[in-house]
Amino acid sequence: MRVNDAMLERLENVIDTLRENSIKMGQMLAVHDEKLTKQDRIDAVLFEKVESVHREVNRQSSEIKAGCERDIRKVDDRLRKIEMKMWTIAGAISIISFVVSPIGQRIVGSALTPTPSATIIQGTK
Repeated sequence: MRVNDAMLERLENVIDTLRENSIKMGQMLAVHDEKLTKQDRIDAVLFEKVESVHREVNRQSSEIKAGCERDIRKVDDRLRKIEMKMWTIAGAISIISFVVSPIGQRIVGSALTPTPSATIIQGTK
């Protein structure tokens, strides 16, 4: 009986040790699960912040793009006006140069000044 009692006592000790280990393992799993849940909440907040920053960056880049396109159109319109004025001035200078030149003087002079008709004055007798 002593052998059986010793064996029974050893089995009870092993069972108690297994029970204690099981309880400790359960506590460790509970703590680990709590940490995972907490990390999931933190991750959700971080992902929401990243998405918010992404939306803001996209919105601001769209505004910047629209502003640049508007500025480019304004510069293009201004260049067109300057080019039109430049060609107008070049045309005016060409016309003035032609009118002032000797060839232009002959053409303009004959068009603006009629050729005088020859008149003969006769005396009365």
